[in-house]
Amino acid sequence: METTSRVGAQGAGTADASAVDAAAQDAPGGPADRRAVDGYLMASFPWYGLDEAYTGPRWLMQVGAAADGTVEHGSTGHGEEPTLRSERADPHAAKQRFAVVVTVASRPGRRSADGTGVLEATSVSSAAWLAGSGLLSCTWPAQMERALRQDWLDQQTALAWELADHLDDSAWSTLSLPVDGVPTDFRYRESEYGWVLAGSARDEHGDGRSGAAAGGGVHIGAYGRGMSAYGMGFSVIKDITAYRG
Repeated sequence: METTSRVGAQGAGTADASAVDAAAQDAPGGPADRRAVDGYLMASFPWYGLDEAYTGPRWLMQVGAAADGTVEHGSTGHGEEPTLRSERADPHAAKQRFAVVVTVASRPGRRSADGTGVLEATSVSSAAWLAGSGLLSCTWPAQMERALRQDWLDQQTALAWELADHLDDSAWSTLSLPVDGVPTDFRYRESEYGWVLAGSARDEHGDGRSGAAAGGGVHIGAYGRGMSAYGMGFSVIKDITAYRG
């Protein structure tokens, strides 16, 4: 039986959160830093992060790869590294300030590496889904017991997927932010847990933002809490090794 998958996106947000926790166990510059950056260096597309106007901490999260090892997407963090602690256990957890930028390679629809399924073409919806699930992965609603969190996460993840598939609905608004200095329209929404946005960078010819048809471009998603999305800007990361693991 063939299956269809959205860039191997399902569960990616949780993987990102696990990567944050794992990276925190190793000192900067240690083995975890080197392992983390290796995946980013294997990508055939440019990575995006906040532009030079942002001067705070920057850190790596995790890349997502296809079955054949091809890097499809990944995230870079800015601000405080989010933790999965309940507000009751750690009041500071609810006040963390961070913004995560998700870069998704523009890909056409294609068969999976093992030939058992079909991968959807990536789009702005792909970036919105990854950003939405990423925000959920580092969210712990107040007063929720640990045993109930997985049920809540499953429910909210399904909702995030549905929202990502309907970017023209009223749940989303349009927010114009610079990408490599060029004003770019993003789809944007807020919730009690933070904000999510998604759009596409110009392709390599600088003549479109239409996704897979644009030829070599990338889609950009972002999510955050405690840091306003208004006034942010995105740019290609010139040296990914400058981000710590």
